[in-house]
Amino acid sequence: MNLVHLLLRSARAYPDLPAVALGTRPLLDYRQLAQRVARLSTGLRRRLALAPGDRVALAMRNCPQYVELVFAAWHAGLVIVPVNAKLHAREFEYILEHSGAHTCFVTADLEAVIAPLRTRLPALENLVCVDEPGYEGLLVQDGSAPPLDRAPDDLAWLFYTSGTTGRPKGAMLTHRNLLAMTTSYFVDVDRITPGDAIVHAAPMSHGSGAYMLPNVAAGAVQVIPTSAHFDPPEIYALIRAYPGTSFFAAPTMVKRLVETPEAADADVDNLRTIVYGGGPMYLADCKQALQVLGPRLAQIYGQGESPMTITALNRFWHTDTRHPRYDQRLASVGIAHSVVEVRVADDQDRALPAGETGEVLVRGETVMKGYWRDAAATEAALRNGWLHTGDVGALDEDGFLTLKDRSKDLIISGGSNIYPREIEEVLLRHDAVAEVSVVGAPHAEWGEEVVAFVVPRPGCEVDVAALDALCLEHIARFKRPRRYLPVDTLPKNNYGKVLKTVLRERLTDR
Repeated sequence: MNLVHLLLRSARAYPDLPAVALGTRPLLDYRQLAQRVARLSTGLRRRLALAPGDRVALAMRNCPQYVELVFAAWHAGLVIVPVNAKLHAREFEYILEHSGAHTCFVTADLEAVIAPLRTRLPALENLVCVDEPGYEGLLVQDGSAPPLDRAPDDLAWLFYTSGTTGRPKGAMLTHRNLLAMTTSYFVDVDRITPGDAIVHAAPMSHGSGAYMLPNVAAGAVQVIPTSAHFDPPEIYALIRAYPGTSFFAAPTMVKRLVETPEAADADVDNLRTIVYGGGPMYLADCKQALQVLGPRLAQIYGQGESPMTITALNRFWHTDTRHPRYDQRLASVGIAHSVVEVRVADDQDRALPAGETGEVLVRGETVMKGYWRDAAATEAALRNGWLHTGDVGALDEDGFLTLKDRSKDLIISGGSNIYPREIEEVLLRHDAVAEVSVVGAPHAEWGEEVVAFVVPRPGCEVDVAALDALCLEHIARFKRPRRYLPVDTLPKNNYGKVLKTVLRERLTDR
């Protein structure tokens, strides 16, 4: 089982369909992409002396070479280590050292950051810039060898977590894991037709790159924005250019797309689906996106340890407005993917009844093999045969999962559990509130008190009395914030997730 066969199959079935494009300019069809992948695979083995199982790091912004490198590495039996292009040099160094990467491919903007690290990384023998002529020299002319056979549980993708609570851990994802993720996409998330397009507006080192697989399997074109990142006007232009367009986005990206001035008269007829995930999509934001973009939203909930595949809320659930619990379902993250089991459990891993809150556990074909070089963390995360996500949620009687918060974000005040997201949903109903994040602050008497960081809309001010009244109207009195702190922006990581650890540190500093 080697994932490169997804590409080779499409190259035989759809040889003349476009496979890779930069902006609106087609670069390769599927026949050409498969040929380049085979030649590059041979170059990786002959010229860089890479052996099966070696780790190859990709410290690259989004670019066309990303696509062929991933599949060429698998063709050669190698393991991909995708690295976020926006990391700090110390973070690059840690991941390269911990993974034991033999080779690192970089884009020109990161070469000066990575090159000085080589003196401290004895395992890193090759540093190749894909924007320089030497990269094309890796494509061996007689590279026609067949792909290396891989066992289903051989490592394919070493994904490093964001590391918000310490050093990032390397989730070991196998060929079996990623194939299960790929096939479940068609069952649980969306259909893809040959000739459709996926726009890689989010980092290809993470969710967007994972979605290369189902799109390559279906014969869709991989479109890299010329900006190499998410730019709403550019995204709308690419939607106009490519029929059957989809892309993966964080909820904050969807919000920006909807609120940009270009949204008012944007032509979205070619837009098939926006798959969003990676953070909470608040109910009001979701309804606004449906109003602006139409019935084109699908949500996934997953983690690096079960990539893109725990639950899904597909387009049907987004538009089933006649259901009496439509709002509750829209605020959920959907039902379990077909390839996994999901349970909400107590601290003894016992399944809880519908409606009760506990930790979200998952097991199935997409769950990682374990953490690279970390047996203790692997045992803790996979104990009793279930992946312990660290997320707190509840399942309803129909199997829809509603996430409350990360377990570390739970606020315990006066012995009562308070879930920040519930409060955030209420505060976002106020017209003057653009963004909000609720955290717990230490309190001598109650243990913790609820504090809301509020980003007002332009021209508006934070009206504490009005926000307090709104909370008292919708939630229990003990849950309402004791303090409302206006801020210009909320701190976020490279994927748009609010960094609540930073907000709590600000409170500690105060």
